[in-house]
Amino acid sequence: MALARSARQMQRIIDAENSDLFDVLAHVAYALVPLTREERAARAKPEISAHFNRKQQAFLDFVLAQYVQVGVEELAQEKLSPLLKLKYRNAIADAVAISVSLKGLGRFL
Repeated sequence: MALARSARQMQRIIDAENSDLFDVLAHVAYALVPLTREERAARAKPEISAHFNRKQQAFLDFVLAQYVQVGVEELAQEKLSPLLKLKYRNAIADAVAISVSLKGLGRFL
C-alpha cells in the first residue's frame, strides 16, 4: 500500500500521472521523458495490426482503451475474462473466437 502511494506521489511530482510506473522509474533513473499511456498504446497499434487478425485487433483496441483510462493493471492476465465479458456482453461465441492472450500484448507496449 505504501509503495503504491509513493509511486502515485512520484507521478505527481514529475507531472506523469498519465504514465505507468515503468516510465516514472525510467525518468528518475535515466532522465528519459515519460510516455503517457495514450502514447504507449499508440506505439503498440502498428505491431498489433501486424500480428493479430481483425477480430483480435478489435478486442485489443478495447483493451488498450481500458489501459489508457485505468492503467497497466488492465493488462494483467486475470483481467482477460472480465474484459471479454465487458466487451462482448457474455456472448460466448465471440469471446471464444477472440481468445487473445494478454501475455502477448505486453511485448508491444
